[in-house]
Amino acid sequence: MALFSPEHAVRGDVQAGVHVPQYLDEIYQLPVYSLYGQTRKPTKEMLEEIDVFAIDIQDVGSRFYTYIYSMAYIMQACQEFGKTVVVFDRPNPIGGEAVEGNILDLRFRSFIGYYPIVQRHGMTIGEIAKMFNEEFGIGCNLTVIPMLNWNRKMFFEDTNLPWVFPSPNIPKVDTAFVYNATCIFEGTNVSEGRGTAVPFEIAGAPWVKPEKLADALNSYRLPGVHFRPLYYTPTFSKYKDELCGGVFVHVTDRNSFLPVKTGWTMLEVILTMYPDHFKVSPPYTEGRPCMLEFNTGCDYIKNRTKSLAEQWEILDKDTLFFQNQRKKYLLY
Repeated sequence: MALFSPEHAVRGDVQAGVHVPQYLDEIYQLPVYSLYGQTRKPTKEMLEEIDVFAIDIQDVGSRFYTYIYSMAYIMQACQEFGKTVVVFDRPNPIGGEAVEGNILDLRFRSFIGYYPIVQRHGMTIGEIAKMFNEEFGIGCNLTVIPMLNWNRKMFFEDTNLPWVFPSPNIPKVDTAFVYNATCIFEGTNVSEGRGTAVPFEIAGAPWVKPEKLADALNSYRLPGVHFRPLYYTPTFSKYKDELCGGVFVHVTDRNSFLPVKTGWTMLEVILTMYPDHFKVSPPYTEGRPCMLEFNTGCDYIKNRTKSLAEQWEILDKDTLFFQNQRKKYLLY
């Protein structure tokens, strides 16, 4: 028996992007094999003493979030080495009905977007395991243990389950709702709120004028959201100890809120208002795509080759395609 650690470690306490070492768990006295260190796919040696690989982890309902790709790599390894995978299903905290996003262009495949799905997939982790296994050809011996008493209309609070941080910067359910909007700012010099008490619910930079940005964004009358001007000072990450101007993304109606259109609109407005300040972060490795391309799953936003209206058309078209594609994998 052993534990396997994804990004953020087995207790969700390690910051994003920090490699997790292999170690002995003090409480359970079990070896912890890292799947976010020297390898992201279990090796033959890690699986030698294992017959069944059990996956029981809280996802947040986003293409960006790495837990579903750790699961995919586990499934690939178990197929290769003849092991069984059992997924204990858990709720999608932002609901199972709403779907939104563009289909990932595989030129921008990464650990924050490995298969051609949309940002807000509206699936449980068990459903997406079935999709990865069948639609995208993993072909492992997979069993999904379904939930009781969950339905697609539920948000996480409707389950009466306690919210346990899946990672340090998803501290509450509200964060998960805006994550699909503001996570794209990770690939820019705009702060996505890391280093504050409300990561991903705010965005800004030292050169942003909050009132002007809020007025510009509210003029779009995006459904289910209101932008409030604010100032904040991150304690770590971008602009550590610097005063930033920005907006708070208040979700006023979860049922009508469109996080991906909201995030893409925010990006377009900020780069248009602040062309002398806004920058796309360079690639970590020369010759590779940049983080903004990985996050958006395309290059037309970074290259500015499509207008915002054209971007919205792509979102509408790809959302409809994915809604139809996912139907046969839904369990509830």
